[in-house]
Amino acid sequence: MTTMKDFSIAIIGNKDQTALMRLAGVDTYESIDEGDHDLREKIRTALNEFSTDPSIGIIMIPENWMEHVTDIVQNIRRNKRATTIIIDFPGHFDPEKPDVRKHYKTYTKNLIGFNVEI
Repeated sequence: MTTMKDFSIAIIGNKDQTALMRLAGVDTYESIDEGDHDLREKIRTALNEFSTDPSIGIIMIPENWMEHVTDIVQNIRRNKRATTIIIDFPGHFDPEKPDVRKHYKTYTKNLIGFNVEI
């Protein structure tokens, strides 16, 4: 049986986001410059590569980049590939979500179907 210890975390993000997560121990990453003319394709390529890697269990991507990969994420969820969890994280300060705790509580409930209290 595969356990969560057997899976790694990957991040797709800009240079600062990936550097921060690398400091936290994430060693699988794709750093993409937000000014790239082919930003969308680079994000999609990275997500496709990470989602087909059986050693990756969690893929992190900035929420403002999710619009580029909505179809891929829906396909992963539709095919019930439960070993791949895609988590979006705030890519920048958003005054519409000042209560981060409430935001992630709702996000977690939508993702797994119930609340997790820590």
